[in-house]
Amino acid sequence: MPITSLPSEDGQELTITIQGRFDFGAHQEFRRAYERVDIRPKRYTVDLKGTTYLDSSALGMLLLLRDHAGGDRAQIRLLNCNADVRKILSISNFEQLFQID
Repeated sequence: MPITSLPSEDGQELTITIQGRFDFGAHQEFRRAYERVDIRPKRYTVDLKGTTYLDSSALGMLLLLRDHAGGDRAQIRLLNCNADVRKILSISNFEQLFQID
């Protein structure tokens, strides 16, 4: 499962793109996507357009990203969620923790 990260030109935002299944098998790759960048972004975007599956471990990984990004002060957007992913995020009340577009 490819996970990529791309900082904005001004270094203020980091976009993480997830393709395929977002589950425990992606844990290390997901953490590397935001921990091993040369910038300290103020905002994060997680693009889920190519995400076909998301489980409870993926929810945990998103919470770890939120902690890394500043907890309650974190600015994280989850973009391009398909209907199944959006349903899981909604059931988990993630719209209270993340901006979901």
